[in-house]
Amino acid sequence: MTDSTAVEARPINRPAITACVILAVIMQALDTTIANVALPYMQGSVSASADQINWVLTSYIVAAAIMTPPSGFLVNKFGRRRVLLAAVTGFVIASVLCGLAQSLVQIVAFRLLQGFFGAALVPVSQSILLDIYTPEERGSAMALFGVSVMVGPVLGPVIGGWLTDHYSWRWVFYINVPIGAIAFAGISFFLRETKTSAAARLDWVGFGSLSIAIAAMQVFLDRGAQLDWFSSFEILIEAVVAVSAFYVFLVHTFTADDSFVDPKLFLDRNFTVGMLFIFIVGITYLASLALMTPYLQTLMGYPVVTAGLVMGPRGVGTMVCMFLVGKLIGRIDTRVLLVIGLLLTAWALYDMTGWTPDVSQWTIAVTGFIQGAGLGFLFVPLTTVTFATLAPEQRPDATGLYNLSRNVGSSVGISVVSYLLTRNGQINHAIIASHVTAVNPGFRNSVIAHAWSPWTASGRAALDQVIQNQASIISYIDDFKLMMVLSLGAIPLVLLLRRAASQAGSDHAMVME
Repeated sequence: MTDSTAVEARPINRPAITACVILAVIMQALDTTIANVALPYMQGSVSASADQINWVLTSYIVAAAIMTPPSGFLVNKFGRRRVLLAAVTGFVIASVLCGLAQSLVQIVAFRLLQGFFGAALVPVSQSILLDIYTPEERGSAMALFGVSVMVGPVLGPVIGGWLTDHYSWRWVFYINVPIGAIAFAGISFFLRETKTSAAARLDWVGFGSLSIAIAAMQVFLDRGAQLDWFSSFEILIEAVVAVSAFYVFLVHTFTADDSFVDPKLFLDRNFTVGMLFIFIVGITYLASLALMTPYLQTLMGYPVVTAGLVMGPRGVGTMVCMFLVGKLIGRIDTRVLLVIGLLLTAWALYDMTGWTPDVSQWTIAVTGFIQGAGLGFLFVPLTTVTFATLAPEQRPDATGLYNLSRNVGSSVGISVVSYLLTRNGQINHAIIASHVTAVNPGFRNSVIAHAWSPWTASGRAALDQVIQNQASIISYIDDFKLMMVLSLGAIPLVLLLRRAASQAGSDHAMVME
């Protein structure tokens, strides 16, 4: 036996590999939200307007969404270990450049670079875990993976707020250096390379058209509210480009011999339903997080660190239930677990429709824990059942598309609820204000007439602030109600999922080779 063969025959260190790839995923997941709380500080540092500084967030989302699907091609062409090491290295370098940026153009460009490199971390890591664990063990593996992906956005605002308060906004990017260094060292030592294919090639037409469609759609969503949607020529152009590019992508996918996305993947019913399911999960989970931060800080007046701590139980609920569900996979029908997750999510959102700025921190924590528990019941069984009926060689492409659907769902959800929050706030303000007249019986109360007098400038200003707060509260309630309805509406999708046939052996040969 040669030395090379002896090395390849050595058993893999699954705990070490799991720890390393999970660390890489946590690093990427944190950066989806860690910069949010630091935006006002960045805005002043680079002299940007409120609209311009939002590109710091959207540029990262767009880049990550665009580069997620090619991860399967990159793995086949260069090998999974090389791709993961390159992704970690590039992500860390881009993070340092973000921290050193001196202008808006620089920080947006470096955030794009960060998104490009970080996109491969999640699908490649997920594919590794699916391959090194047996079908019976994948529930627990996906629980670990799910915690790293979904808890990151919860911890991001807390860590970002603390770093910004105690050091500088630049440290929300520098924090990736030690994390990336540990992940790089572990992956280099423990993970073995997979076989590569010199014949692997990228379908540039499919990749290009999908990338243009995603980018144009994101710009359309981000700029639409600012430019009054289709009354703006720019928005019309972006809509036409997005629809046209997506049409080209679809036609090419179903007519080309070797397309960027293998249409045969969608013949698997579990995978197709799972794609739609994770899209909805992305909307309801990250969109609600996007709403909670301004709700707590703006309406309730919480400091950024306090707001993050109050939201912490959501992550605890997710972690606890992910590990619990990981043990239940295989013992209880995954469709039952999914229904429980959707009902818990819907219940939490229903409770949030009754919130006012006077709600107690205990109520926020408990409701957040329940919503996090709902995600725990959703993510693990959904990930397991989505890939259970796919062949191992299909998983690199499938995990890329799956995570693309989650990313797009998150970006669409955040954009839509933010737009609805602004639009409904204006509508509610006008409706409430229409009832505020000089002859309103409420002004007969001397205390109210003194504090909110419509006949004095200070009274009108105070009255307008009260009306604005009430309009905002109603708008938040409307958004929470929309996400609750969406969660309940996803329940029928569970009926379309098939139970995966039990597999006797392991199919993690890709890492063993």
